[in-house]
Amino acid sequence: MLVVFRSCKHCYYHGKVCGLGKGKIASLVTKKDDPKKFTERKVTFSDLVPDFLVAIFPIVGGIILSILDFSLIRIGMIILLVVLSVGGTAVIRGSFACKYCKQREIGCPAEQFFSKKKSG
Repeated sequence: MLVVFRSCKHCYYHGKVCGLGKGKIASLVTKKDDPKKFTERKVTFSDLVPDFLVAIFPIVGGIILSILDFSLIRIGMIILLVVLSVGGTAVIRGSFACKYCKQREIGCPAEQFFSKKKSG
């Protein structure tokens, strides 16, 4: 939800359907602000932590439950969650969401962050 308050209110897709599904949600809890402000933000690794925690908490919980009461089905579900959260996110962002994003054309600090990592 932190992303909605810090970034989504400035995004071109505020109130619209975006590739990540947060644009409509943002309009329910924040007022739209200037999309140019979105470009002024700098993205750091600490900004990505909330996205990671969405998957990490269930994975850690599943591992703990598997230690306490082993189940192949639970192990399979943990592996599926890892594959979907890592691979699925990369495919969605790389092939669809970011590739056709209007905000990226205006300026996106996340796109700049990941591009810098690729080239450096």
